[in-house]
Amino acid sequence: MPETPAPSLPAKRRTRGRPRLATPAEQRARIIEATRRLFLAQGYGKTTMSEVAAHCHVSKRTLYELFPSKTDLLGAIIEQHRTSMLALPGDYRHLGLSDALERIFQVDIGEEEDRAREAFLNLTVVEAARYPEVGEMMMRLGGRRAHALLAEWMEGEKQAGRLFTDDTASAATILMDMIFGAVVTKTGTGAEWPGLNARKDYMRRCIRIFVHGTGTPPAPEA
Repeated sequence: MPETPAPSLPAKRRTRGRPRLATPAEQRARIIEATRRLFLAQGYGKTTMSEVAAHCHVSKRTLYELFPSKTDLLGAIIEQHRTSMLALPGDYRHLGLSDALERIFQVDIGEEEDRAREAFLNLTVVEAARYPEVGEMMMRLGGRRAHALLAEWMEGEKQAGRLFTDDTASAATILMDMIFGAVVTKTGTGAEWPGLNARKDYMRRCIRIFVHGTGTPPAPEA
């Protein structure tokens, strides 16, 4: 007798699972970005943690677990923002000194990113005048940390024979003052430029003067 085929099993219905929960790192990054936009819209001082929680669609308990205070949240934003100002640490040994510094200071940043960078710098200058903790945190996590990273990179270039200076810390200060003066003023109003390309040209000129000086024509870089 022919074998009777085994009955086929009914196809399993595909159940819709729960959406994947964000990891703490992903949630933290999302809150930092959303709060940065909130601070830009209404200012650091006028923003409460309750507003941040509502804006980010998280509970206040979750928010305070990730950021115990508003200053801690601001500090995280400043640390993230620092990388938009100075691309360090990084390996630029394959580039000449001028090209490396252009990469480090992100001269060729896009227009949207440039506006975001300038807006946040202007915000911190204005808010630091009202709230001392903002100025202190901006200096500690932003300016001083950026300076330390740049001075460390310059010291490595000096040891490799690609940079000649008797004081890398002072050299880093000088170059940062030159470059960042093209982005923001001490009043937080922003430097006036006819366009982004004009500012980029100015930043490149600052780097060329820093690298080559003005006394003699620059020799081609190796």
